[in-house]
Amino acid sequence: MSAQTTTTGAEPASTGSVTRSKWAALAVLSVAQLMVILDTTIVNVALPSIQKDLHFKSEAVLQWVVNAYVLTAGGFLLLGGRVADRYGRRLVFVSGIVVFAAASLSCGLANSPALLVGSRAVQGLGAAFMAPAALSLLTVIFAEGEERNRALGVWSAIAGAGGGVGLLAGGLLTTELSWRWVFFVNLPIAAVAVVASFRLIDESRNPVAGGFDVPGAVTGTAGLGALVFGLVRANVWGWGSAQTLLVLAAAAVLLTTFVILQLRGRQPLVPPRLFRSRTLVGADVGMLIAGAGLFAVFFFLTLYMQDLLHYSPLKTGIAYLPLSILLVMSAGVGSRILGRVGARPILVTGFLLGAGGLALLARLSPTSGYLDLLPSLVLIGTGMGGAFVSVTSSAVAGVPQEDTGVASALLNASQQIGGSLGLAILTAVATARFDAVAPRIPTPAALASATTSSYAYAFIVGALLLVSAAVIGGLLLRPRPAEPRPVVESAVTPSPAAVVRQMTRCGCHG
Repeated sequence: MSAQTTTTGAEPASTGSVTRSKWAALAVLSVAQLMVILDTTIVNVALPSIQKDLHFKSEAVLQWVVNAYVLTAGGFLLLGGRVADRYGRRLVFVSGIVVFAAASLSCGLANSPALLVGSRAVQGLGAAFMAPAALSLLTVIFAEGEERNRALGVWSAIAGAGGGVGLLAGGLLTTELSWRWVFFVNLPIAAVAVVASFRLIDESRNPVAGGFDVPGAVTGTAGLGALVFGLVRANVWGWGSAQTLLVLAAAAVLLTTFVILQLRGRQPLVPPRLFRSRTLVGADVGMLIAGAGLFAVFFFLTLYMQDLLHYSPLKTGIAYLPLSILLVMSAGVGSRILGRVGARPILVTGFLLGAGGLALLARLSPTSGYLDLLPSLVLIGTGMGGAFVSVTSSAVAGVPQEDTGVASALLNASQQIGGSLGLAILTAVATARFDAVAPRIPTPAALASATTSSYAYAFIVGALLLVSAAVIGGLLLRPRPAEPRPVVESAVTPSPAAVVRQMTRCGCHG
């Protein structure tokens, strides 16, 4: 399909300025994705400073600074995707940016843990509407095949750069200004994205997409929230305690209700027909499990570097640069070979390399140096860039345009929900391990050894999750690559670097 293909029963999917400047439009969409990824990773480096300044009682409570955002985003992404298809992808995209920016301002001004966590939840709500609309617009603008693979390569590369930029910027802002600026930095980015959206992207919607399932969104989000809360508190209450069992039972009831609503509802958030595609199922399940495993890297490794190796926030951000650079490079390579070798080998290889990197992290000690960390960062960066391109391409390949919003949302939801559940599970594993080996006489050396051991267990579980993602993706994704379709226009595809340069201009030039 060309950039001018119309949706079924809808107005033109993409006309006017999009067809003249589709790569500039991609730059705008990537800016938004950069902001979403940036705000996930930039906070990790600032967590120790936030914990001290706002007096969080424990790491189990501190993780809600991450989880409030991730869980809300994951829970409402499906609703965001359906709303984007129905009411306009650009409208929902811009509205999500505005909500995200307002919540960022509230986060930066927060003076208590409750206000910060609550504002992070609202941030997640903005991301839940912004992210699926952005990826849906990308699939409408770019033809499936080689052209879309290149666009997805740029998308994944910039998303990977967002992880590195977030870690580096988080360290720089926290060190030179304060942790509050990791939230304030979103405001100028959001302003540029909003202005450029109206200049470069035309509206795209599917008026016959029908309504959307608000009860499904509420039960799904509440069920996931109860599940994560139960997993986090189980180490405090006890796994067999009445409180833990009651919360987990409530989660089971809510999630079962969500599934029933999707199967029987007239306008389900997730149309059951989408799951007829083994490739889509494999991509989403693979992303869910991989997201669960990868959160171990940024959460526990950041705490390890700052609390045990005594890195400053800035030094921590710099330490992650090899991972980020290699992720960008591997995303570019993955997008170029995707049409020739297919998604499955890229996904399997990438997830296994990531698993190897996490397994190496389990060998760290309280006295390890940066050279001990570097091989793990190299393996994770080399593997995950290509894997993300493969997963993203598979999740939207062959999806009818009336379902592009919900298909995009499914992928984003899988990553966010997987990350939230994974962080809760890995924190529970780490806490249980620390309690098992905690020294009777809490000397600094003994506490450091017990803490490192608890992180090692989390890394091992994360590695096993990535291996599982590789196995599931290998079984479900189609073995043959999709036939590339001819590119209608833009014979020369810009590199990720060129698109990044375009980002600096799209807010000022039409």
